[in-house]
Amino acid sequence: MKKFDKLHFGLFCFLLVSCVIPLFISECFAQEKKEAVLNRDSVIAAASEIMGMQNYCALITMDSTGLTNVRTMNPYPLEADMTIWFATNRVSRKAKEIKNNPNVCVYYADHKNPSGYVAINGKAEIIDDKEVLVNKKREYWEQYVNDWKNVLVLIKIVPQKLEVVNYKYKLYGDSVTWKSPFIEFEHP
Repeated sequence: MKKFDKLHFGLFCFLLVSCVIPLFISECFAQEKKEAVLNRDSVIAAASEIMGMQNYCALITMDSTGLTNVRTMNPYPLEADMTIWFATNRVSRKAKEIKNNPNVCVYYADHKNPSGYVAINGKAEIIDDKEVLVNKKREYWEQYVNDWKNVLVLIKIVPQKLEVVNYKYKLYGDSVTWKSPFIEFEHP
């Protein structure tokens, strides 16, 4: 009888240590991580903070052959709905690429003072409206762009997916896959 009890007790301990406890612990961590990652307001606040600290960001577009192009851009202040605006020359390569393929990515990071990064995938649209352009006029345009009202157009990017790593907000990539916390946007 003692052998039988010891055998069952040993089997019970083995199952407890090898299966039940790790499952319980991983579920606790998964729940904690899921709450941190899926909190939409925290993700947006963490992204907005990083984006707001940057004077420049990268705009990535795709050309007609499928190659990506990246350039440094000076974004307008971020809108509440996370819409991003830029100005560009109406005959620029990026304007042509956006007209052919509106899928873009905008990347924000400060590599001198690492705090994380933000990548926003979205749909870009060229806004060729003089009234909107005049309302978004920047002071330096007159100094650097002759006839800016006829040369410049605006790029409006409506976000579809936002990924963020922000150390202050404790938003990090997955420990195994490094996939960043993200949210998706729904637009009518």
